[in-house]
Amino acid sequence: IHTGCYADAQTDAEQAKELERIAKAATYAASLGLKVNAGHGLTYHNVKAIAALPEMHELNIGHAIIGRAVMSGLKEAVAEMKRLMQEARA
Repeated sequence: IHTGCYADAQTDAEQAKELERIAKAATYAASLGLKVNAGHGLTYHNVKAIAALPEMHELNIGHAIIGRAVMSGLKEAVAEMKRLMQEARA
């Protein structure tokens, strides 16, 4: 599922609308027996709501992690993203 519109939303209302669209698509895909993957524009600030969707199997996040890794190192950047996703699933 492409999350670019969610990531680019300018207001909380726009983001909520896009999250609802993504959630419905994820639910439908899962009902068909598909594994649900998503990505595009996900960052440390917006990943939790997507990761919290129970149907999500995998998130594709590259740019945000590499950008942070330049300052903190790859190990720390990946660990922080993983922590955020695990918190969302708790």
